[in-house]
Amino acid sequence: MSGIAWTVQRAWQGSEFFQLKLEEAGVDPRKVHTVEDLARVPLTTKEELRDAYPFGWTCVPQAEVVRLHASSGTTGRRVIATYTAEDLEDWADMFARCYQYAGVTRADRVQVTPGYGLWTAGAGFQAGAERVGAMVVPTGPGNLELQFDMLLDLQSTVICATSSFGLLIAEEAHRRGLTERLALRVGIFGSERWGDAMRRRIESLLGIETFDIYGFTELYGPGTGIDCGQHDGIHYWDDYYVVEVIDPATGAVLPAGEEGELVVTTLRKQAQPLLRYRTRDISRVLPEPCACGSPYPRIGRIAGRSDDMFKVRGVQLFPAQIDTALSGIPGLGSEYQVVLTRTGGRERFLVRVEAEAASRLGEHVAEALRRALGVRPDVEVVGVGELPRTERKTKRVLDER
Repeated sequence: MSGIAWTVQRAWQGSEFFQLKLEEAGVDPRKVHTVEDLARVPLTTKEELRDAYPFGWTCVPQAEVVRLHASSGTTGRRVIATYTAEDLEDWADMFARCYQYAGVTRADRVQVTPGYGLWTAGAGFQAGAERVGAMVVPTGPGNLELQFDMLLDLQSTVICATSSFGLLIAEEAHRRGLTERLALRVGIFGSERWGDAMRRRIESLLGIETFDIYGFTELYGPGTGIDCGQHDGIHYWDDYYVVEVIDPATGAVLPAGEEGELVVTTLRKQAQPLLRYRTRDISRVLPEPCACGSPYPRIGRIAGRSDDMFKVRGVQLFPAQIDTALSGIPGLGSEYQVVLTRTGGRERFLVRVEAEAASRLGEHVAEALRRALGVRPDVEVVGVGELPRTERKTKRVLDER
């Protein structure tokens, strides 16, 4: 039996949630065997998983569940993720593969700064590093003094973090003059989209190589994909899940190479299989083999999220468009912030950017954004380090209208 057939039948037999979805769509689960067959299976959304809170989506008896995690809940009710013992083994194996692609070995000391507890990240980063045989330094989030104590005293060689916290650590190490005393050589960052400008800044300040790790709570957690040393797209583990790309407006499956929304179906997940789950992540399947020689396929680095869209004066915009436009302007830092306000019926679209030298740069930035976006913002240039940094995901669009 194929992994797809096993997953569909397990979901159908294991939960009323999936039984109803498949029956309402008129899908016979016994006749779904291939990726082509999946097109008949209805898409699953995060809203549906929220409505199944807490265990309506779990497809094994609760006695077989050995751990649970949960999404952050920042955009609504938390999604509960449950795991069997075998699910946790699979997750650790996938995560170990990520570390290996980043060149991490048992000789490394891996400082894990993402949060522990209900959030999947800390536990996932730790399990993967232990599976590789590296030494784990589980500092958890925040507390810069503790982070630097451990980086210096234990000579950690690998730092794992959100990209925002990675930037904060890099800038603080530079400000304190500590870079030469650190042993860091690799940074593994994820949890949010981060662009080439941020990558260049972190790498230049810390003198390390960075890797973009992929994953989300509903699909085990982080560790389900990573870029390799070629840094040309993210390898994903197609022995554990299938990727489709759809048009986010119509749901139609797009051919390889076309950009759209990623949809995933698990192949081995026991407690909570996913059937055509809409990730909201915008990317594309890269059809060409990677120069690194890996047998695992690739998607492009995440370009944004289909639910990140906002409108200004009737124009649809995505943060990724702003990030891309700003990254091509010399002299700018890697951080930006969008503030949307309305006063007396008039909309204001303000973009704050960081730069070492602010002289007359604002006009240049405003014009570059007008060409890229089709709408001209007001631009405020501030000094490097003045925009917010955080150990979690940075909120870059503030809609106060």
